[in-house]
Amino acid sequence: MGEKTSKIRLWAVIFWLAVWQLAAMGLARAYPHGSLLLASPAAVLYRLGQLAVTTAFWQTVGWSAARIFGGFLLSTLLAVLLAALAAWKNGMGELLAPLVAVIKAVPVASFIILALVWLNSRSLSLFISALMVFPPVYLNVLEGIRRTDGQLLEMARVFRVSFGRRLRGIYLPQVMPHFRTAVSLGLGLCWKAGAAAEVIGLPAGSVGERLYTAKVYFQTPDLFAWTVTIVAVSVLFERLFLILTDWAARKVGG
Repeated sequence: MGEKTSKIRLWAVIFWLAVWQLAAMGLARAYPHGSLLLASPAAVLYRLGQLAVTTAFWQTVGWSAARIFGGFLLSTLLAVLLAALAAWKNGMGELLAPLVAVIKAVPVASFIILALVWLNSRSLSLFISALMVFPPVYLNVLEGIRRTDGQLLEMARVFRVSFGRRLRGIYLPQVMPHFRTAVSLGLGLCWKAGAAAEVIGLPAGSVGERLYTAKVYFQTPDLFAWTVTIVAVSVLFERLFLILTDWAARKVGG
């Protein structure tokens, strides 16, 4: 049975923005400094507009994006290679199973604090992003390979179909839906984990540092503006990567 995904409707977005605006207005009226507790959407949008026209804003976004997305790419490549190896050799799958289980079970904050013992703060978001992305990509790709039609593979062996044609015609169509699911999940995870790592490690020039500074000085519009930036960049990277993945699959499969 196919899994249905709920589309985000414009009216639903407008509804929750209105709730947010009313809540912010209510707090501002109820308390002398209520705006410090919850900035309104209008205030956040205004502050985001102020930030977006500065060079420092884009340098900060680029600094964090390069490390977080870099961790995602490295982990995805490693996960796909190890999943293929685990599907080929059962012993490799059994060897990796405890490691994957530990990564899934241990809280990301524990990994961040532990990683700070080994790494400097500037490398932290790359490492944590890579670590969090590995389990979903590895497990989904491995599941896709194992679900490949055995009869098709047997026919390919009987007719001596080359490995390249088997890869394009049999493995790729089977694995790609699993890979897309893993990529969508992994990109969301890497940005959440990467931002958390930056907030704890506080590398200079990062989005996490800006979030922490905004929190310390009760700059609530800045706090929400940087949070919106993280969400927007994460969604943009996900859409672009999935488009590129689909294009590459058509090229290889075609």
